[in-house]
Amino acid sequence: MTEPEPEVLFDVRNGVGRITLNRPKAINALNHAMVQQIAPKLDEWATDDSVELVLLVGAGERGLCAGGDIVSIYHDAKEGGSGSKDFWREEYILNAAIARFDKPYVAIMDGVVMGGGVGLSAHGNTRIVTERSKIAMPEVGIGFIPDVGGTYLLARSPGELGTHLGLTTARMDAGDAIAAGFADHYMPSDNLEKFYDALESSSLAEALDAFTEEAPASTLDASKDWIDRFYSAATVEQILEGLRGSGIPDAEKAASDIESKSPVSLKVTLKSLRRAAKASSLEEVLNEEYRVSLASLESHDLVEGIRAQVVEKDRNPKWSPATLADVTQADVDRYFESLGSLELGLEKAHE
Repeated sequence: MTEPEPEVLFDVRNGVGRITLNRPKAINALNHAMVQQIAPKLDEWATDDSVELVLLVGAGERGLCAGGDIVSIYHDAKEGGSGSKDFWREEYILNAAIARFDKPYVAIMDGVVMGGGVGLSAHGNTRIVTERSKIAMPEVGIGFIPDVGGTYLLARSPGELGTHLGLTTARMDAGDAIAAGFADHYMPSDNLEKFYDALESSSLAEALDAFTEEAPASTLDASKDWIDRFYSAATVEQILEGLRGSGIPDAEKAASDIESKSPVSLKVTLKSLRRAAKASSLEEVLNEEYRVSLASLESHDLVEGIRAQVVEKDRNPKWSPATLADVTQADVDRYFESLGSLELGLEKAHE
């Protein structure tokens, strides 16, 4: 019997430590075992003088990483297991380690990059997108809330772009990702292999200069006026009222997108984003996201959302509470309660 390929490949060559997510059939969806392999390798490379920079890539042509392995989360939530709690704990710790990694950490955000894939890439110090990039935090569509430091990133997007992205689950292309602060450089995908070669023979700055180009214009940035106006409202209901009454086709489409999502997830997400905007560090936000994620694990909507969108694929989730009006303040506040001894407890990295 042929041995299965490793789910993560590691290679060091000419100063470049390459991490390849290697589940191409699943668009490199991230599972617990992969996190447990990446985290110690990153720690090792942080002090290894033979590794001058880290390069994160995804196997196959479809994307860097489509997110966490949500089918496993679905079964864990249904069965009341602890696997997701353990996965998220180690994943969020890894997200923080990526953000404070001292060497260049070059993430190739080519193709699909969502959820957990954003956590592995967008906290890095050198983030590259291509004409194939499709980047999103789609959690509210499955009854979940943006995590992996996603609320930190969204809350720091210019104006209210992050609120729009978090509530609609809109996909960003290359120009949008750069405008929203999720990426730094645009590189045509045809240049990637040449760029990888150049990293082994020249400096990162020289390689970027040789193979990056001006990013395409951001349609998201072009909508900034109405996004900032309507998404600055205090509640999801008020946001929807503004979008619906705007007479702007894109704004009305955004309202329809929001209305299809989990009502409780929408309200928790808005609160999470507003709190993340005031937080002093990524670690503080990850600590709170861990509370929110564990509360989600016990919710009706996470299991129902994954069932409808991924498992049975009928695309017809039955949310509970069914409407925004049915979501109480207590329903929302429950997600932010202390976990006591189970707290993640990440400490702010020293500046």
